Amino acid sequence: MIVVERYHDISCGHRVVGHEGKCRFLHGHNYRIHFTVVADRLDSIGRVVDFSVIKSTLCQWLEDHFDHKFLIWEKDELLPQLNEIAGNSLVIVPFNPTAEHIARYLVEDIGPAALEGHPVKLVACRVEETAKCSATYTLE
Repeated sequence: MIVVERYHDISCGHRVVGHEGKCRFLHGHNYRIHFTVVADRLDSIGRVVDFSVIKSTLCQWLEDHFDHKFLIWEKDELLPQLNEIAGNSLVIVPFNPTAEHIARYLVEDIGPAALEGHPVKLVACRVEETAKCSATYTLE
């Protein structure tokens, strides 16, 4: 199997509800998000897909929806207060915004829609919160 990977950097805030350490507080990261894409066969040029397709679909989705925003779980008790002061910079998500959940969400929910019409599939995503810490979700 031949796969291709492209990463994209964004800045984004979050808090992890129930975390026992500092991550329970409002904070942010300079995320590096790696997308791994596969196709059933190479195209006539010999590529899985042109890297610009990943840029214009998945990377652009990140720019439009997560970059310079604050991810907040729909069940977070701080949502009403933050919504009053942050308005459209909040992105209300259906999961506690850990790197693990973000990676799974991008593969399972965002990838299929963003890549619709292209003969490729997003099979994995690695979300780096720092250069030392990341989480990867891979389709089985």
